[in-house]
Amino acid sequence: MKRYSAFAIAREALRFHSGWERAWRSPAPKKRYDVIIVGAGGHGLASAYYLGKNFGITNVAVLEKGWLGGGNTGRNTTIIRSNYLQDPSAAIYEKARSLYETMSQDLNYNVMFSPRGVIMLAQTHHEVRGYQRTAYANALQGVETQFIGPDKVKELCPIISLEGPRYPVLGGLWQPRGGTARHDAVAWGYARACSDMGMDIIQQCEVTGIRKDGGKVTGVDTTKGAMDCGQLGLVVAGHSGVLAEMAGFRLPVESLALQALVSEPVKPCMDVVVMANTVHGYMSQSDKGEMVIGGGTDGFNNYTQRGSFHHIEETVRALIETFPMISRLKMLRQWGGIVDMTGDRSPILSKTPVEGVFVNCGWGTGGFKSIPGSGWGMAELMAKGHSPLTEEFSMYRFREGKFIDESVAAGVAH
Repeated sequence: MKRYSAFAIAREALRFHSGWERAWRSPAPKKRYDVIIVGAGGHGLASAYYLGKNFGITNVAVLEKGWLGGGNTGRNTTIIRSNYLQDPSAAIYEKARSLYETMSQDLNYNVMFSPRGVIMLAQTHHEVRGYQRTAYANALQGVETQFIGPDKVKELCPIISLEGPRYPVLGGLWQPRGGTARHDAVAWGYARACSDMGMDIIQQCEVTGIRKDGGKVTGVDTTKGAMDCGQLGLVVAGHSGVLAEMAGFRLPVESLALQALVSEPVKPCMDVVVMANTVHGYMSQSDKGEMVIGGGTDGFNNYTQRGSFHHIEETVRALIETFPMISRLKMLRQWGGIVDMTGDRSPILSKTPVEGVFVNCGWGTGGFKSIPGSGWGMAELMAKGHSPLTEEFSMYRFREGKFIDESVAAGVAH
């Protein structure tokens, strides 16, 4: 793999950009791999990358039924933060946030990480108490956050209205080292690095069956033929339950659509990320000037990847109360992603009842921000059989009553 650099750009400019290589290979499937990862989104590719980088396991295939990064990785609002309340959550999200800071250098691929800071607004006295509690917990966890007052919120985000018609801004939880990154670039960067290590990324390859022998996985059947493997990682977000059924067990997850939209581009007016849980909307401004807007999940289980009118009405109405200046903007485009939700709104990174099968799912609305930490922990779990990052996120915690309750503590209502 040729390194990207300023010198490479200058060299290719002189020869009319004729020397650029393909970012990753598109090989034919082999008959057998040591590890097969199902799902070529951010989490699946990160798992494969850290298997190779940290443990030297490179006889790996990453299978994707569609196109690389075409699921939730390319369908989110790109927010990165780690200010979670529970210790296991803070640990894995802070690991992810720290890895994002050096990701462009590590992968030799510009993921456009922007540590612009994230404000989570407190618009009720209950939220004030909750975020103050989180700030204290983060201090003990080594996560840099602080509770700030309304004046500081206004200073950081001048376009905000502190005196909303329903809910005034009483303060906020501020994480200065949170921010955003280019979502598809994260997938592309990991894919390029995996391919350079000799891993096979096979797109348009749907898994149709999982083969077992004596309670141990032996391989998968796909639309491109059968492949044998020693270990199998299921990293397919909203379709986790479907793949688990193929393997012969059930997961405590449900799938819902999470929608987002962007406005037409405008001049720079907002250089932080703002999340408003009470009115339920969050917004940032992209490098192209679009206002990137997200809200809550649909109220019913579904597998759609399209937007709907009720989301525009509910989310935009909420944000106009907080940011009156956006009321006359036009919507440019809208989309949806399929998120998998657990009962305690925390993920599952776990061994399963089938020997050799591991599952990484249940990230809900926190998927993009966790990609590097998720991949790091999943790779360690598959290579060593255990990982400090994933120990508390076993699928068996629901049977044992060891919940990691982030349903409210996460700062969003879902």
